[in-house]
Amino acid sequence: MKTLIAVRHAKSSWDSISQNDFERTLNDRGKKDAPEMAERLKEKGLKVDLFVSSPAKRAHKTAKYFAEAFKAGKEDIMLVEQLYEAPLETFYDVIRRLNNKHEVVALFAHNPGLTSFVNTLTEVRTDNMPTCSLFAVQADTDDWSTFKESSKKFLFYDYPKNPLGHLD
Repeated sequence: MKTLIAVRHAKSSWDSISQNDFERTLNDRGKKDAPEMAERLKEKGLKVDLFVSSPAKRAHKTAKYFAEAFKAGKEDIMLVEQLYEAPLETFYDVIRRLNNKHEVVALFAHNPGLTSFVNTLTEVRTDNMPTCSLFAVQADTDDWSTFKESSKKFLFYDYPKNPLGHLD
């Protein structure tokens, strides 16, 4: 079994309108939400063993907060250029190339591609992956290269302003 947690980056700063989109970092809310959501993920009992992120500053910083919560090192964060503004199929291409030694992977990316991607995983749908939201599935495979074709079980969907604290 392989477990994937899709994570939208935390809330980014718009302090400088002239700043390049790729360079935008987290705002104060993002810096609060990322560690909080990492703790909520830890409460689920999953041991994330790889953090795959878009190299955009806001996604990478979100991944760093999660890696820190799981006491992972910098070597456990893999930056993948294609995840920046990725279309749907790119997510599957990235997953297909993951090393099978990793059982639980957290993937940090951006909308609108991330919402499109999670809506293809199971019967559970969302109109929008809010900032710092988590969407987790377990695939009935031991090989990431067959993730797309594998049957998947919805595990949970959570986001910072979720009034229930979690949906599973």
